[in-house]
Parts: sequence; structure tokens; C-alpha cells
Amino acid sequence: MGLTAAGAALGITATLTGCGSLGSSDEVTLKVVAADYGDNPGNSSKTYWKNLAQTFEAENPGIKVDVSVYSWEDVDAKVAGMVKAGEAPDVAQIGAYADYAADDKLYSADELLSVATQADFLRPLAEAGQVRRVQYGLPFVASTRLLFYNTELFDEAGIKSPPTTWGELQRDAKKLRGVAKYPFALPLGKEEAQAETMMWLLSGGGGYTDADDAYTIDSTENIKTLKWLKNELVGEGLTGPVAPGKLNRQEAFDAFSRGEVGMLNGHPTLMKQAEAKGVKFAMVPMPGAQGNEQAAMGVADWIMAFKNNGHRVEAGKFLDFVYAEQNVTKFTNQYGLLPVTTSGSRAMAETPGNDDLKKFLEALPTSKLYPVGKKSWAKVSENVKLRIGKAVTPNGSPESVLTQISQEAGAAESAE
Repeated sequence: MGLTAAGAALGITATLTGCGSLGSSDEVTLKVVAADYGDNPGNSSKTYWKNLAQTFEAENPGIKVDVSVYSWEDVDAKVAGMVKAGEAPDVAQIGAYADYAADDKLYSADELLSVATQADFLRPLAEAGQVRRVQYGLPFVASTRLLFYNTELFDEAGIKSPPTTWGELQRDAKKLRGVAKYPFALPLGKEEAQAETMMWLLSGGGGYTDADDAYTIDSTENIKTLKWLKNELVGEGLTGPVAPGKLNRQEAFDAFSRGEVGMLNGHPTLMKQAEAKGVKFAMVPMPGAQGNEQAAMGVADWIMAFKNNGHRVEAGKFLDFVYAEQNVTKFTNQYGLLPVTTSGSRAMAETPGNDDLKKFLEALPTSKLYPVGKKSWAKVSENVKLRIGKAVTPNGSPESVLTQISQEAGAAESAE
């Protein structure tokens, strides 16, 4: 699912050709598939891509751009089907790239983009787009996560300031127990358990991988983190009436937007959702175990260019255009997302307003992303979704659950 896919299940498809001309035999038509970030027909991404294609065609005679826009529920499967049928698009904007890169189906970034465009990517995002140190995935939009807290519930509970350590978070959750249905909402359900888990692992000094991108799922730091969650939050009755393993991310967001949650981890979509419901809230970096600042979790969606049709030069020109500052900022401003380039980030930072969104932007340059460059990550992520909630149940064993996930991750990695 994409960054704002929770509200983007439109189930629509739109095919957009910039000028509608049949063209001459010398023309090249780029087939582009993109995801829809809108949550209703009125703000569908098809308008953005249509205007982008028209402007590009006007500046690049001889290249036509044919864009098909699909809902996030359908777009990844649609591209997979096209690739399987030997009809891969020239360019795809979807959720993952590693499988296609591992199968040698993609152009690398340096085969496509100008030096200036490549250099403009934020470093953690560019590195997350690499397979064996070669970049194939081009980040399209990004998001980071912060700790949200309900300021009215904090006032009612007599809490003067947000927590900066796990100990303070537990103390505040205990104070919220009398005023909030969920003192701290901990969504470890199947929808996005891999994200909530990663945020906690990072704040405990661990993570899914080490600096060399090797899996460290059952590390000492990670086991300590899940034991703390099990004993100090869940075991103390501070996570609300729904067991974390049964609570999905969107359900937790909905509860926060109803004023029922004291604290939870969230991304910019929650900010808009809560504002629309009139909930008073603030956001701070997620506390670390000892208060020492840890990397925030970042998430990105991806663009890639397939070799199938041999349109390397034309696809590269189009992608350079996609990443022009004005095009990046137009899209991110429309959907409340973060730019993936230095120039786009600078433009957002210098634009008056959007102060809350800028808090997410500040965390992006040093954020830690999923190990999406690993072909095995999709299987590992699904395994985390299925199993991690059991680790914090009364009879659960964090060490056993993490060890099992780690062993299966190793097997999946060896099978690549």
C-alpha cells in the first residue's frame, strides 16, 4: 500500500495521453503506470499526471506520454501482470522495485537520469533504492513518523509536556488511563505491524538490519524492546481494550480522530484526519529508550523504468522532468507528502505555512527506511505482520517470535 493508500481505494483506472495525437512513425510513446493518491474522484492523481504529460510533450517533440492511473489496491498487481505477460510499462510508479531489479528488468538510475537529478535525491532515500549498491528504485514521495498526542487529554490528565523517554511515556500513559480509552494505541495488527514494530525497534537502538544491510531481527536490542512493550505497556493495561495484535493502524487512527487515544505513532495522513474531526493534538519525535535521539522511520514509494521496450533515453528525459523542483513540490503539496529531493525539501521549508508538515520534513534526511532493496523483504514484512502481535500477549515470548522471524528471513535471503 502507498503512503496515503488508506484513503485511496477508488478502484478507478484512467488513461491519460498528453495531447491525444496519433503521432508519426518517428515518435516514441512512453507507457507509464502510476498509483492514485487521491481519496475521491475530485482529487485523483490522474489530473496531475495529465497536466505533467501535456507539459512534457510540449517541451519534448517526438515523445508522447500515455499514463494509466490505478488505485493503490490494484496498481502493484497490474504492473506485475504486465511484466509477466512481457508487456512491462516503460515507467511504473508503485510500491516496490526490488523483485524487478533482482531479475534484471530495470534500468539503473545512472543509465536514466542526469547527474544533477541523481545528486538531488536525499541520501537515505537514494540508498534505500539500491540493490547491491546500484540504484534502481527512484523515490517518488516520502513520509516519516512522529508521536502524536491529544493535548486536551493531556491537560485533563495533568500532563505538562510530552514524553522524551520510554519511562516518561509509560508514566504519562498511566495518567491517561482514567481519561483515554487508549492511553497508548499500539497497532500491531496485520495492516501495518511492520511499521509500528520498526518504529519501536529503532527507538530501542535496534532495527531490522545493521549498517551493512544484514538482518538483525533477533538482536539483543530488539528482544529488549519487545519485552518492554509486553511488560511495561501491554502488561500494565496501557494499550486500550483491543489487543495490539488485533488492532490495525487505520482503526487506531480512527480512534485518535474520535478523541479516544492519548498517544500513538502516526504520519501526515493522521494529521489531516484529526484536524478534520476537530481533535486538538501536537507531535514530537518518538521517545528513545533512554531519551537519546534515534533515527525516525521513513517510508517511500518508488518509480522505476523497465528495459522491455528499449526506451532508455526517452524514459530518462521524462524522469528528469518528473523530478524538476516545481513538479515535485506541486505533487507533495497537493497530497500532504514529503519531497524526496533536496531542492524540493528546501522549497517546502521556505514556503510559509505547513508548519506541522515541516516537522515530518525535518526528520526525513536522517530517517531509516525499510530494507526495500532486499528481494526477501516482502516475505519478511508479511511474516512480521502475521507474528509480531503474539510477542506481546500475556503468554507470548518476544525472543521466540523474533527468532522465528529471523530464521525465516535468513531462509528467504538465501533463496534469492
